[in-house]
Amino acid sequence: MRLIKLGLMTALLVAPTVSVAQAADVQSDYPTKPIRVVVPYAAGGPMDYIGRSLGRKMQHITTLVIDNRPGAGGALGTDLVAKAAPDGYTILHTSSSHASLPVITKALPYDPVKDFTPITLIVNSVGFLLVSHNGITAKTIPEFIAAAKAQPGKITYGSGGVGNVMHFAAELFNDKAGTQLMHIPYKGVGQAIVDLAAGRVDTCFGPATALLPQIKSGRIKALGITAPQRWSGLPDVPTIDESGVKGYIFVPWYALWFPARTPDAYVKRIRNEVATALQDAEIKTAMAEQGFVPVGSTPAEFAKIVVDEIQLNRRLAAKIGLQPE
Repeated sequence: MRLIKLGLMTALLVAPTVSVAQAADVQSDYPTKPIRVVVPYAAGGPMDYIGRSLGRKMQHITTLVIDNRPGAGGALGTDLVAKAAPDGYTILHTSSSHASLPVITKALPYDPVKDFTPITLIVNSVGFLLVSHNGITAKTIPEFIAAAKAQPGKITYGSGGVGNVMHFAAELFNDKAGTQLMHIPYKGVGQAIVDLAAGRVDTCFGPATALLPQIKSGRIKALGITAPQRWSGLPDVPTIDESGVKGYIFVPWYALWFPARTPDAYVKRIRNEVATALQDAEIKTAMAEQGFVPVGSTPAEFAKIVVDEIQLNRRLAAKIGLQPE
């Protein structure tokens, strides 16, 4: 999730300064061999797609080898990178779940801030859609909020699980809109969408591209989008912010990290190559088709987003009494 408001703890995430001794070891012709890109989730997901797309555009400097290491909600592969040598040849490719795992997991084997050096936020999602089944009569966000406030705790929303980004998107809405939507957690996004279409759950905040076929078929309806701007795929659907819930923005993201203490020269090289690749017309088209918006942020810009998001997730978790397990 990307937030507009930035945190005050950015310095914790800025890549450490390279010492004179370290600088002597930095390869001027880096990289000289393939770079392993650890994806802490099963093969076939959006991070695989993004990583392989970038890999094709970066072949002139190196080969990116995708290494899927699923387990523990993403913590297994993430910890592998945290403990890897900071030599520029191991990268973590993960999502905004990096900022939610510390909130829902009691004892992570790594520090999500101190054990990593941010490289770049690659892409944002086009946003989540707030959708409902057709049994909900509201057609706009204001009508939906009025209905929810008239029956607190009665309107349900499905998510991909406790602590899932869909969960936090809905709880941020509850916080900003003053509603009390009831959470129904599922074991995955797909199951939540199936039950939404069948009317077994009233609403959900879910990936725009995943929900689009159900919307076009008329089985569910879109009330608003969580991004700061409308989506070209559904240009008539307003943002939740413009619909009256001022300041509501929730945008999942995908990004790259090195282990902590990786030399700045390596961070700069990979970040610049990614940013250049994202300007390629073919990449822009491919990302748009998958529901992504290219970003290519600087490490410092990404650092601010991550710190602010962890703080927000902790506040929301405390408000709803979500305890780490």
